[in-house]
Amino acid sequence: MTLIDLLFSQDFLANAPDVFYDFFPVVVLFGVLGILLLVGVPIAFSIGIAAMFTVFIDFPIDKTTILVSQKLANGLDNFGLLALPFFIVAGNLMNRGGLAARLINFAMLFGGRLPGSLSHVNVIANMLFGSLSGSAVASAAAVGGIMKPLQKKHNYPMDFSTAVNVASCPSGLLIPPSNILILFALVSSTSVQYLFIAGYIPGIMMGLGIMIGIMLLGKRYNIPREKIVFQEKTSKVIWDALPSLGLVVIIMGGILAGIFTATEASAIAVVYALILGIAYRELKLDDMMPLLIESVVTTSIVLLMVATSSAMSWSMANADIPTFIADFVMETSTNPIVVILLMNVILLVIGTFMDMTPAVLIFTPIFLPIAMQLGIDPVHFGIILVFNLCIGICTPPVGTALFVGCSVSEMKLGQVVPKLLPLFLIMIATLALVTLFPSLSLWLPGLAGYKY
Repeated sequence: MTLIDLLFSQDFLANAPDVFYDFFPVVVLFGVLGILLLVGVPIAFSIGIAAMFTVFIDFPIDKTTILVSQKLANGLDNFGLLALPFFIVAGNLMNRGGLAARLINFAMLFGGRLPGSLSHVNVIANMLFGSLSGSAVASAAAVGGIMKPLQKKHNYPMDFSTAVNVASCPSGLLIPPSNILILFALVSSTSVQYLFIAGYIPGIMMGLGIMIGIMLLGKRYNIPREKIVFQEKTSKVIWDALPSLGLVVIIMGGILAGIFTATEASAIAVVYALILGIAYRELKLDDMMPLLIESVVTTSIVLLMVATSSAMSWSMANADIPTFIADFVMETSTNPIVVILLMNVILLVIGTFMDMTPAVLIFTPIFLPIAMQLGIDPVHFGIILVFNLCIGICTPPVGTALFVGCSVSEMKLGQVVPKLLPLFLIMIATLALVTLFPSLSLWLPGLAGYKY
């Protein structure tokens, strides 16, 4: 007996309009998911349970259990997923290996010359460290922790400084190497190397947008206008930062030259970050076990969400939910600009209550076919999707970067969120530019030989 049989009589089913069979799975899937999230069930379990209920519409409970279990296992049966744990370990090694401090000193060479310099340094450091670690949360914690005493010493308002740290930390998720772009590539069968190249300009634009916001809002929020005099020699700062920056050169150079794949690059990143941490004398043997345990826990959480999201994706395909949503969107408008803006709005809303990993896994199969039907390049769409979700991790109620940033600076959400709102508007304006001008994403991949 299926869920429909349990809830409705045979007379009702015989006379039910066809739209009922199309709409009912959507109500079950997102209704169950929404209720479970509201009552505080962890998102991975919420996704898995919602998937089970959706499959239960068409199959008896015993077959539903078997099917969902198979899809959970199949979701992890992908060699490309090995890149995720390796990059997670590499990010943790960078966080504890002294890379953040050296990159902040390097950022001082550029941001220190601007009025309100420490805020600009925060943005540049987040762009650098976030791109190396592949984690917005790690970047917010590492950079925010180092910048906090400096900003306090020079009387920077901590509420706005926290907002700047939170808003700028996701920029590294667009600038490669990026875990979330790897995940999108696996789901969409898009080239990782072209996605990586495509992320440079939008990621830099996100950071520059925040820096423009600092200039516009600095007087309003009483940011000190004096420039910070940097004591260390420029040559020494560059020399100290070069090995850290060399990681990007090795990874991107190796991938683009075809020397190794993104998965193999992730393993190289671990070895390189370990060597740097030891060379800097910041990483000790006693740090390794806690670091590996932390990496295992993070990897477990991510892969559990990958598995349950894969089950949900299959349940949606089985219930024909993507086709139903695609028809609904296309009936709203056939204008490509209107449709892509509508998808942007939906993704911005989704990002406020769903983490990036499940959002990519669940909504890529729904929206990518619509985008391709409208002639939108999959690489360009991947950048749009990730850009939207980058904004989402800075927003309540599930903004992990927001919570970490507030925790590091010891500020309350109520103090930080009002200062974030103008920066959100700037980020959304930057997203609109990236959406409306595909060349911002596709120009660099085109130079590298990508045909679109």
